[in-house]
Order: sequence, then C-alpha cells, then structure tokens
Amino acid sequence: MLVLLIGLVLFLGVHSTRMFAPQWRSAKIDTLGLGKWKGLYSLVALAGLIMIVWGYGQARLDPTWLWVPPVWTRHLAALLTIPAFVLLVATYVPHTHIKARVGHPMLLGVKFWAIAHLLANGTLADLLLFGGFLAWAVPLYIVSRRRDRMAAVVYPVGRVSRDAIAVVLGLVFWMAFALWLHGVLIGVKPFGV
Repeated sequence: MLVLLIGLVLFLGVHSTRMFAPQWRSAKIDTLGLGKWKGLYSLVALAGLIMIVWGYGQARLDPTWLWVPPVWTRHLAALLTIPAFVLLVATYVPHTHIKARVGHPMLLGVKFWAIAHLLANGTLADLLLFGGFLAWAVPLYIVSRRRDRMAAVVYPVGRVSRDAIAVVLGLVFWMAFALWLHGVLIGVKPFGV
C-alpha cells in the first residue's frame, strides 16, 4: 500500500504544482528552461505512474475490504465511464463545443472515471486510488476554470462535426477498453466477456 501512496503523491503532486506552487514552478522553469522542466516533470510523473500501477496491483493481491458494492454499481460505472472517454478525446480534438463549454475536459473526465470506480469498488486501495484522483481533479478543475476566467481565456469553437468526432472516437475507445483492454491491462473484465 505504501508504494501506491508514494506513487499517488508523486504523480498527483507533480500534476498539482501549477495549482499549489505556481511561483516555484515558474522559478524552476526559468532556472532549468522549459525543456528540462518538462523532462524532469515527465520523469517524476512516469515514476509515480509506475508506482501507482505496481502498488495497486500488489494491494489487489491482499485486499482490505471497506464495503461490498452492489452488482448494479458495475453497470452504473460502465455508463459513467462513457462520458469520461468522450471528455478525454475532446481534450485532444481542437475547437469542440465540449471544450469551449467545460474548458478542461480531461479533468472533468477524470472526475467521471474516479466516481464510477469508487461506486463499483470497495477496497482500501480503490478508495486511495480513485478517491485520490477525485480529490485532485475537483480542486484543479475549479482553479483552472477560475484561472481561465481571470485571464479571459476563450476556447475557440468549430463545427459540430468536431464534437461528433470526439463523441464517436470516445465511444470507440470506450468499447475497446471496456470489452478488451480493461481485461488485458487491469485483469478485470467489466462485462465478463
């Protein structure tokens, strides 16, 4: 469990520097240069991600159950992950109405993903992993939206076809992940197929 916790601190911590330590972040970028900062940032994030995956895998071998979720929560989780995938894709499709409306679709998608998994899983490791991501995404989303308003950031809007691309690709990725990749990568088949 300790490896999972350290991984969460590293991964979410490095992704929180702009929120909690913007002056320190700016000073480091000025000192190191943007390229070196991004390299160091990426190494710390990757180390944290590896520790999260390994630590969570180890914790699943001997789980500490906090509650036993009802079966219907798995179905609800499957539904909640659909907008998570659409929002994730909308992050990378330029000029969508989705991004113009929500500003930071990846953070909103992380919230959907975390809530879905908190509902469907009941171990201490699940609470730490998914609760940690939710506790990170909520304030970061609020701060990011506030920062956008203060800077008068307006995300450009294109044709509705861009949103259609985000939705279709999000659904395709969701289906691929739910029906195949989740089982291969995580070891759990959400639909038992």
